[in-house]
Amino acid sequence: MRPLLVRPMLDSLTEKFTNVFNKLRGQGRLTESNIEVALRDVRLALLEADVHVGVVKAFLEKVKAKALGQEVLGSLTPAQEFLRIVHEELAGLLKEKAKPFILEGKSPHIILMVGLQGSGKTTTTGKLAGLLKKKGMRPYLVPADIQRPAAIEQLQKLGGQLGVPVYPTTAQDDPVKVAKRGVEEAERSLCDVVLVDTAGRLHVDDTLMDELKRLHKKLPHPPKVLFVVDAMIGQEAVRVTKAFDDLLKIDGVVLTKLDGDAKGGAVLSIQHVTQCPVYFMGMGEKLDEIEAFDPDRLVNRLLDRGDLLSLVEKAQEIVNVEEAQELAGKIKKNKFDLDDFRTQLKQMKKLGSVKNLMGYLPGMKAMAGKMDMDRAEAELKVKEAILNSMTMAERKRPEILNGNRRLRIAKGSGTQVSDVNRLVKEFGEMQKMMKMFTKGGMGALKGLLGK
Repeated sequence: MRPLLVRPMLDSLTEKFTNVFNKLRGQGRLTESNIEVALRDVRLALLEADVHVGVVKAFLEKVKAKALGQEVLGSLTPAQEFLRIVHEELAGLLKEKAKPFILEGKSPHIILMVGLQGSGKTTTTGKLAGLLKKKGMRPYLVPADIQRPAAIEQLQKLGGQLGVPVYPTTAQDDPVKVAKRGVEEAERSLCDVVLVDTAGRLHVDDTLMDELKRLHKKLPHPPKVLFVVDAMIGQEAVRVTKAFDDLLKIDGVVLTKLDGDAKGGAVLSIQHVTQCPVYFMGMGEKLDEIEAFDPDRLVNRLLDRGDLLSLVEKAQEIVNVEEAQELAGKIKKNKFDLDDFRTQLKQMKKLGSVKNLMGYLPGMKAMAGKMDMDRAEAELKVKEAILNSMTMAERKRPEILNGNRRLRIAKGSGTQVSDVNRLVKEFGEMQKMMKMFTKGGMGALKGLLGK
């Protein structure tokens, strides 16, 4: 049986919005009647996505007021006009309390990471340290979750992977003393930001809050309190965030598990209801799958307009400029070989899964829902295994790949000879296309298409 595809959390909402816009494309003009139908469909989509009812009401009132304006009524492109309005108002909704994450005051800056058990708090602490390190800061990790020895070990492991120092906490330590000593050690180590991973509970209780308040009070200077919340719990995420803010006064929110199979209402509701800014979003399990909250980019993804800017920024972090220029030169001279293809596959893997990459491209989310992403991912792994099983000479000169060589490659990669044949054939076709573009440009392509 084919495994069920787990789609990113916002894909269901994206699909519903796409259906609304597709219905409008069949209309000649925008009228009060088809606007009402579209608004009803949008309302249903948002409520099904577990968006807070107050947020839905406020949002729809603004969309309706704009959609019924004279400059929109009678438009020759109803779907585009309605999409533009929905985009503006969704972005406006997300921008209400949004602001950049800025560390001010005395160094080392202290960030208190708080949240319930299971929210991904410890992993997020590590991810944030990695993100700050990339930005040129020197982070220091302090495991202060004494309740869970596994959390101490986890943070120490993450620190090792990131090359970030970690305070040597033991399960017998007092969390307040650990946090204070951690800050002192960070100063001695010339680190400029300290991330303190605090204890969590299964629910909000007095014991948890008392410990967090003691921690907050005893630190050398006021910390920035970030509340880590699991976006998959829907409207409950809004309630829990508000409860923490009422008792502790948090500075901002980190939404985790936005890549999970959930409804997506939390991301649209949390700032509006709690008045707390969302600073970061966790988009996957890998340490680099965290990003700053950007309303415009999120809305572009939500409405399937893609996010090419984020993709370019992500690529710039990974792709070596000199290698890219060398590759472009090879393509231009028609010298692109299987070894270059192998390099490209490795770089693509660093950018993320096929499913995540498609989310960055305009109009691709709807298509991705119809594709077997697991199969596409598996095929890429097969290709990489085959290429790794080849010698350098074979990758440089695929014409020497006779039957014996192909059999050896198949056995070495755990694949079939037919898989090797298919890869070589696909590569040959790719080379022909590259040659066509370098020699004749678009004119050659039109010739191929018979136009």
